[in-house]
Amino acid sequence: MIYNTRREAINMREYGRHMQRFVEHIKLMPKKEDRQVAAEQVIEMMAILNPQNKSTADYKQKLWDHLHIISNFELNIDSPFPMPAPDEALMKPSDVPYPRSRIRMRHYGKNVEAMVQRAVELEEPEKKEALVQIIANFMKLAYKNWSNEEVSNDLIREDLRTLSNGKLLISDDLHIEVKVAANAPGNSQGQNRKKSKSKFKPGNNRNQGVNKKRFRS
Repeated sequence: MIYNTRREAINMREYGRHMQRFVEHIKLMPKKEDRQVAAEQVIEMMAILNPQNKSTADYKQKLWDHLHIISNFELNIDSPFPMPAPDEALMKPSDVPYPRSRIRMRHYGKNVEAMVQRAVELEEPEKKEALVQIIANFMKLAYKNWSNEEVSNDLIREDLRTLSNGKLLISDDLHIEVKVAANAPGNSQGQNRKKSKSKFKPGNNRNQGVNKKRFRS
């Protein structure tokens, strides 16, 4: 038995070893016309193996670029697109740096800190008050989802004051609430409505049977 670790390396693993063997066989064909027909058939097979490429605008060009990469840029055919340069086609993307910014209160997330900073920079009182209301409501929802417990408004006020370094203060008159959609799983009113509808269906066989007994008696 020959293990894959002892076989030749695959240029593009998403297409598999058999596809690379097909391309190697096309390279050995003496006639260019035969190579052209076989290459177009391979392109169709590659599109079937990776249908997600069709969502991109230039997926046809990507398939031909992948064919050149699989052949080590040694396939002599008439490609509808220019053959990419080996240095550009084989270039690896740079590593994405991991965000190392410190989050003061992780249960609220980084977006809450950005919204708080935006609210601090606002100068118009009405817009600032409306944004503070939205932030407080979201903070209460986030804290409740994180702790799975009831959250007091005093705690939200204190956390908002801490995040804004004392620049945003919520008055006692401001009502902080957690807004839940009508069809949310935890909404008891929506569940009660569904239950009430299920009890009084027009085609309920049990109710029809009771009515028949009453009329017979």
